[in-house]
Amino acid sequence: MERLYIPAILGGMKITLQHFFKKKVTVNYPEEKRDFAPVYRGKHVLKRDENGAERCTACGLCAVACPAEAITMVASERKKGEEKLFREEKYASVYEINMLRCIFCGLCEEACPKEAIFLTDELVPTTFKRREYIYGKDRLTEPLDKRVDVTKRQTKEVLQFKENKNLQHNRL
Repeated sequence: MERLYIPAILGGMKITLQHFFKKKVTVNYPEEKRDFAPVYRGKHVLKRDENGAERCTACGLCAVACPAEAITMVASERKKGEEKLFREEKYASVYEINMLRCIFCGLCEEACPKEAIFLTDELVPTTFKRREYIYGKDRLTEPLDKRVDVTKRQTKEVLQFKENKNLQHNRL
């Protein structure tokens, strides 16, 4: 019976017919958009504190944690009159992420002690020029008038921890 290959052919036809009547998973992209998982890691953002000052202190932990070596920064010292722009005495005068090298692993987010960098649920826009994939502070820093909500990706435990203002980490 096995030499006739008929059972194998019938088994293959059965599988083909099962797939033929299943619901299609193809999405017509521009018209229909697929929902992302709540933990999706997309475009980076450099956060500001409640007063509008940049959180990043140019400690370099995000750059060290990045396995793709996609993050570069130059540290500078804050001058008089810039207290409202930067939280600490040291800040990143240049902060760049090469999106072509980035693997969107989120290790930079985990390494940051000041909660300055987050990965949002936004897609990185595509382009044909390589230079446009190097994001500087002008494209990474969140605008004052349009804050980026990153609480969607945080667990309940993390949000409860942040509410406790007595902890050193949560103070301004």
